[in-house]
Amino acid sequence: MKILGIDYGKSKVGLAIADSETQIAFTYATLNNDKNFLQKLMEIIERENISKVIIGVASHINRKSVVYPGERLGEFLKNKLKIEVEYQDEMFTTKMAYRNLIEKGVKGIKKYDDQEAARIILQSWLDSEAKSSS
Repeated sequence: MKILGIDYGKSKVGLAIADSETQIAFTYATLNNDKNFLQKLMEIIERENISKVIIGVASHINRKSVVYPGERLGEFLKNKLKIEVEYQDEMFTTKMAYRNLIEKGVKGIKKYDDQEAARIILQSWLDSEAKSSS
């Protein structure tokens, strides 16, 4: 089973991908959050044969009274593609992404920070699933 991780932002959306067997998340792409975003995302989900989507959401938001934009995306994907969607805490993932990219010596961090944040979100979800199943 292939899983897509999403770090949803107002202007850019980071994507990461993992296979349920290897349990390792890899950066995939950064998409502009523009009028073509949903079409591009659906094409990627179809092309990569994605079975589940994990979307990062801020845990500090009162989720009973506020609908996070990533949750709206999740509902759209569930309804349109009939795909399973789950949510993962994204607290501090952008800061962690910056730190990881600096440590790796990556040039042009702004170009890769969203997909690295998506990788962190997806890897956190994979790790929590592994713990709960053991």
